[in-house]
Amino acid sequence: MLCNQCEQTANGVGCNISGVCGKKPDVAALQDLLLYALKGMSLYAAKARECGASDPELDLMLLEGLFTTVTNVDFDPARMEKEIRRTALMKEKAKALYESAFQKAKGAQAPPIAVAPAQWTPAADLAGLVAQGEAQGINTQHVNEDIRSAVEILIYGLKGMAAYADHAHIVGKTDETIFEFMHRALAATTDPTLGLMDFVGLCMECGKVNMRTMEILNEGHVELYGAPVPTPVQLGTKAGKAILVSGHDLRMLEELLKQTEGKGINIYTHGEMIPAHAYPGLKKYHHLAGNFGGAWQDQAKEFVNFPGAIIFNTNCIQRPADNYKDRLFTWGLVAWPDVKHIDGWDFSAVIAKAQELPGFPENPGQEILVGFGHHAVLGVADKVIDAVKQGAIRHFFLIGGCDGAKSGRNYYTEFAEKAPADTVILTLACGKYRFNKLEFGDIGGIPRLLDVGQCNDAYSAIRIAVALAEAFNCSVNDLPLSLILSWYEQKAVVILLTLLHLGIKNIKLGPSLPAFISPNVLNFLVENFNIGPIGNVDEDLKQCLTR
Repeated sequence: MLCNQCEQTANGVGCNISGVCGKKPDVAALQDLLLYALKGMSLYAAKARECGASDPELDLMLLEGLFTTVTNVDFDPARMEKEIRRTALMKEKAKALYESAFQKAKGAQAPPIAVAPAQWTPAADLAGLVAQGEAQGINTQHVNEDIRSAVEILIYGLKGMAAYADHAHIVGKTDETIFEFMHRALAATTDPTLGLMDFVGLCMECGKVNMRTMEILNEGHVELYGAPVPTPVQLGTKAGKAILVSGHDLRMLEELLKQTEGKGINIYTHGEMIPAHAYPGLKKYHHLAGNFGGAWQDQAKEFVNFPGAIIFNTNCIQRPADNYKDRLFTWGLVAWPDVKHIDGWDFSAVIAKAQELPGFPENPGQEILVGFGHHAVLGVADKVIDAVKQGAIRHFFLIGGCDGAKSGRNYYTEFAEKAPADTVILTLACGKYRFNKLEFGDIGGIPRLLDVGQCNDAYSAIRIAVALAEAFNCSVNDLPLSLILSWYEQKAVVILLTLLHLGIKNIKLGPSLPAFISPNVLNFLVENFNIGPIGNVDEDLKQCLTR
């Protein structure tokens, strides 16, 4: 086993005994094999597209397969085996599509694709699949360290983009350019003739395509639920039975809200679900009661105190403790061995479990504001611009990204606390939980802390930055804006690629730099984008304010 795709990887190098995330060696091997199988499928799918043929089933397989291998998604060997065998069938379907399309387009028999992943067939049993996967780890990506680093960045970017594209697909949004690139880019990782700059170019293109991916996801959410509006979220509890929803998927939350309406069950959000309270189409449900707990890494100590059913609808699950495992459910691609999984859209089992449990007493608590997406912020852009021109707002900080358990993340709390009173903090993703309960006040009625939303709402943050740059007739890099980002998994990788594609510089990243970035690739990022690690808060703050 060797896995280095997340920020918490062991010793800053790679997990080689068991994953810090809880991933066992057999699951790590199966995930490596699933990635290998997807490469084989994409080799054929990419060639078929060159001949004008595509298949939505292959596209969805790519999204779901890559998303399955993102950190903290699927820990269940049995489900992994099903995904691998399904991918093998899809590879054969892609091969037939390619051969048929080539014959139709060229009037000749399609040349065989001799690359190893295209010729792969699955072993007969689970143990055999694990053995196959053990032969397809990180070090097989390329012998050259720098090329391997660029390939890994591309693959992890594709995994992150697959997560966003899968969310978009669930709300009915797709784009052919996304699928074309993803198949082509994944197939390219098997090409030994490509050099370092070829993969650097693909990484930048990955960032570009991800911008479109986040855009259609935003469109899907707004079309279904309306644009987010500033909304207070209750952190206390309402009397009644309770279900806690953790993850990112808004449509799943909507379906659960529909099925629990009028049943005396209150629905609470957890982690990245807290922005759901700002959507008019979701906040209309009066039993969307509030938010419980903080970021994903605290679930083991928090969930024991939740007296209802709990369901994960996307990644961020941890090894469940026995004191709440019997009331825990998973849905979609997220899974844990021996945890009840809900297939489809019938949540009656979750509802029944909630009705068995005691629920909460009435206990109101603190309220915090969410819902400052680009629609809301740009709606008061004139006030923001005037405040900057009059000197009331000196600087903007985007402090956000993934949270995690590894030491060093208190930096983000301290940075937010020390940001001067004439500065505004934008935040997004679960990194906000480091400071979103603190009181920051306002500047002329503009809250100093603006919660933009989930990690995929980085699109909104970018829209805000671009609009401010246009208003001041300058580039984003010339704005009084500093990006102080925390990362954990592969969705953060693809957001970083999007920022780099847009030419955004001077990003501070932490709490540690990715283990999969080689020294030469890091030097490239420093020289071209001035990206660097977080350091001392006081020094970093001074540097940002004097830049």
